[in-house]
Amino acid sequence: MAKFERHIFICTNQRPADAPRGCCDANGLGELQLAFKKELTARGLKDRMRANKAGCLDQCEQGPTVVVYPEGVWYAGVKTEDVAEIVQSHLIEGHPVTRLLMADNESADA
Repeated sequence: MAKFERHIFICTNQRPADAPRGCCDANGLGELQLAFKKELTARGLKDRMRANKAGCLDQCEQGPTVVVYPEGVWYAGVKTEDVAEIVQSHLIEGHPVTRLLMADNESADA
């Protein structure tokens, strides 16, 4: 049996400010991952779900990028303000946040 019901991988890759592909963690602080960890803890989910840093997920132009497993749902352009909505709608209620889905996301029931 898996230890966690879901894993949330948050791209924390950094590139120079002038990089043509952009960068998911431009400020280098990992704020998005910290926001997920805080939200999971606040809702009593930290023992069931895990928010991990990820290296480059190769979706730089659509970043900040987040992917949720085991469903394989990809989110694009995620901001710290979106975290509570993703946790409530997707992780608790089972409904991916449609407005944040990556354009070619085929795994989500949108």
